[in-house]
Amino acid sequence: MTDAHPPGGPVRDAGDAWVESGDGRKYWGRFGAAGLLVHDRERGVLLQHRAGWSHFGGTWGIPGGARHQFESAVDGAVRESHEEAGVPAESIELRFDSVLDLGFWSYTTVIVEAVEPFEPVVSDPESIALAWVPLAEVEALPLHPGFADSWPGLRSQLERRVTVVVDVANVVGSRPDGWWKDRAGAAQRFVARLGRLAHEGLDAQALDLDFNRWWPAYVAVVEGQARGVLTDDSAREPGHELRAGVSVVDAVGSGDDAIVDVVRELDGAVVVVTSDRELRERVERLGATTRGAGWLMDLLDATG
Repeated sequence: MTDAHPPGGPVRDAGDAWVESGDGRKYWGRFGAAGLLVHDRERGVLLQHRAGWSHFGGTWGIPGGARHQFESAVDGAVRESHEEAGVPAESIELRFDSVLDLGFWSYTTVIVEAVEPFEPVVSDPESIALAWVPLAEVEALPLHPGFADSWPGLRSQLERRVTVVVDVANVVGSRPDGWWKDRAGAAQRFVARLGRLAHEGLDAQALDLDFNRWWPAYVAVVEGQARGVLTDDSAREPGHELRAGVSVVDAVGSGDDAIVDVVRELDGAVVVVTSDRELRERVERLGATTRGAGWLMDLLDATG
């Protein structure tokens, strides 16, 4: 939620400028702004005590600031949080984001989970202090007004986990593109595409969820000739520091039974992708929701 540099400080990027609304209100970031809300299951959320010279100085908010031109909101939030608080990209996983869009200016809150412990570092003059704050204690702090407005909604979803379990054989076999000639190769190409989707995230509406975009974890269950040839690295997207939430499970016996076992062990919301009617009925009895193969293939096609 940082939105200015120290008085007399250098302008570091073309995006570091005020945008003014028709009624005279000012917003920091020529190309919009973004901030990172880091949630640690044990310690709470990482908050920044803002420097007195900044807009709403002395309040608590999240690390963030102006986006660079052509920079995505996620990249901007991760960059700013690293610059201001030393947040390591390799220690966090994307969960969802929330966008305040005023038409002429936008602010994106990117919510991530700390999957490896780290200690924040005050690394520039924009912070008085950084602290892990238990969820129940956040509202007791003097919060930045923008963060105070968004916190109740964000808090309600912080602990939600979404996993998409994919019946790889069923989805790959839904299109007659010669996959039967090289089932292992077809599965490997499919899982690589799934990795790209994991980095892109899904529109919240595709999952019937609130906010803007979600980054679910993916479990790709493979069987038959594809067993033993795929690893989690098969879904790794080159050039990305952030973790891709894709894991691969080899079915020892029946692929359907393996998927049911995976669903039974998962916590949170589970979406199973398969067009197999019997399998859909089995996982729905366990509380999962289901989507057909075409749903996922359309999403993959849109990703490229």
